[in-house]
Amino acid sequence: MKTSDNGVTRDMTPDEVAKYEQWQTDTAKDEAAANKVAADKATARKTVLDRLGITASEAALLLG
Repeated sequence: MKTSDNGVTRDMTPDEVAKYEQWQTDTAKDEAAANKVAADKATARKTVLDRLGITASEAALLLG
């Protein structure tokens, strides 16, 4: 793998490669967690709207 450091392109050291790969893994996990939270919120919102018997558009009109 290559990196650019102060305008100089060079091969990454093994430590830099390991840190980069860990960063990629952590970022993917964070993104998956954020997507799950968003999906859970959407499901909860849909459940409330279904219980009230209104659509998302109607809720938006009611809530401004």
